[in-house]
Amino acid sequence: MNETLQMLLIICPFVFTAGFVDAVAGGGGIIALPAYLFAGLPAHFAAGCNKFSSSFGTLVATLKYIKSGKVRFRIAIYSAIGAMVGSYIGTSLVLFIKEPILRIMMLVALPLVAVFLLFQKKLGIEPIEKQFSAMKQAIISIVIGLFIGCYDGLLGPGTGTFLILAFSGILGFDLVLSSGCAKVSNLASNITSMIIFLIGGKVLFLLAIPAAACSMFGGYLGARFAVKHGAKFVRYIMFVVLGLLFIKTAYDFFIR
Repeated sequence: MNETLQMLLIICPFVFTAGFVDAVAGGGGIIALPAYLFAGLPAHFAAGCNKFSSSFGTLVATLKYIKSGKVRFRIAIYSAIGAMVGSYIGTSLVLFIKEPILRIMMLVALPLVAVFLLFQKKLGIEPIEKQFSAMKQAIISIVIGLFIGCYDGLLGPGTGTFLILAFSGILGFDLVLSSGCAKVSNLASNITSMIIFLIGGKVLFLLAIPAAACSMFGGYLGARFAVKHGAKFVRYIMFVVLGLLFIKTAYDFFIR
């Protein structure tokens, strides 16, 4: 019991922070997952507990965005369907693509994304929605979910952030509306993974349930923060998330 309490004292503050950050700009996994590993959990149990807690945090954040009118349901649902298919494809591709190659791709892509965001100063600040037909919007949403879901299956960290960028850059949504749509898509992916980990017996409930409560509280406050303060603050946090993601990827590639 003492060991469990010590692990919770390590995990819970980080999971709360991850829930907050993920609700605002995505990328909470780069904070939460290392916390589980640092607490001493084996990798599979760390991933299982992380998916369990983050699923509930994402659910609360999603409901907050919905209540605030910051979700386009048709767009979000199409993207969620694409993400589930893409995640399956990406998970299958992992068997054929060596992880170092994927890490190199990330090390190249992340600075490019940050530079793009830096120079596109108005991206997602004010909504400039593209005039697509309903059919084109549906196709674009599915493709967004498919490609980023595939990335989620291959690597995973930063999936929510990339979804937000795609909704803003391609469909012209502001960053808050993009965050709301991204949450629905991410929720579908998280729940699917959580079910798989539960079936596989890779969730330790004594740790996962308190962590889920922290993630839910962080998710609620993060979504509330994003809705209240608007796209400008979401943009700032996205830079932080991209920076953390680059550091983690570089560490995994060069140090491990």
